[in-house]
Amino acid sequence: MAKQPHLLVEPGDLADVALLPGDPGRVDRIADACDEATTVAQNREYKLVNATYEGRDLTICSTGIGCPSAAIAVEELHAVGVETVIRVGTTGALQSGIEIGDMVVATGAAKDEGTTGRYEADTVPAVPDYGVLSALVDGAEANGEDVHVGPVATDDAFYAETDEYVDAWEDAGLLAVEMEAAAIFSLARRKGMAAGAICTVDGNLVEGTQKGETEADELPAKAKNNVERAIGIALDAATTV
Repeated sequence: MAKQPHLLVEPGDLADVALLPGDPGRVDRIADACDEATTVAQNREYKLVNATYEGRDLTICSTGIGCPSAAIAVEELHAVGVETVIRVGTTGALQSGIEIGDMVVATGAAKDEGTTGRYEADTVPAVPDYGVLSALVDGAEANGEDVHVGPVATDDAFYAETDEYVDAWEDAGLLAVEMEAAAIFSLARRKGMAAGAICTVDGNLVEGTQKGETEADELPAKAKNNVERAIGIALDAATTV
C-alpha cells in the first residue's frame, strides 16, 4: 500500500520527526512557530503539515482524541518513514500542587485503555525513548521552564474518571491523566521508532477542576498560553533528536 488510507500520505511525503498534537487546530499553532509550513494532507481528525524550524525539517500531525486514532497515526507515520514522534498535548493533573498551565514530561504511561491490549500484554511497559525524554527536559531547561517529570495515566473514558479512579492514580504517584501517550509510546517501541510526550495541564482532578468547567473555551487562559511554551520546548527537542 503506497498511500496510507487515513493520513493520505506516501513514503517520502513527510520528515523523519513528527510532532503530534491531538487537536487538528493546534497543528496550525505549531506551524506558526516555524519558519515555513506547507499543508500536506487533511482527512478526518488528521491534519499534516511539513515545516522547518531552525533549519530542521519536521512534520506536524494531529492524532484526534484517544488511543485508537493515535495508534492509526503512529502506524501510518511509520509506514511512510517517520522515525521519531513527540506528543504535544494537554493533561489533567493528579497531584495537589500541580497547577493549571504547568507542563508534564512523561516518563511512562499506565495503560488504562484498550488499544495497546490488542498489541501486547498489559505487563509490557509503555515508556518513551530516553533520548526524546532527555531532549524535552533539556529543552525546558534551555527555555528557563520548570516541568514536572514522571509517569502519567492514559485513559479511554474521559467521562468515567470517577473519584475511585482518581484516588488510585493519585495514590500510585501518577502525575497526570491524558488519552494518547500509552498508545504512542507502545506503538513507537514496537515499530522501532523513538517517542516522547510533553503535555500542558488544563485542570487538576484531585483539586476538583476540569477543563471547560468555568471557561467559554475548552482550555483556561493560562493553559492556552502555556501550550505555546510547550510547543517551543517540543520544537527545540525536535532539532536535537
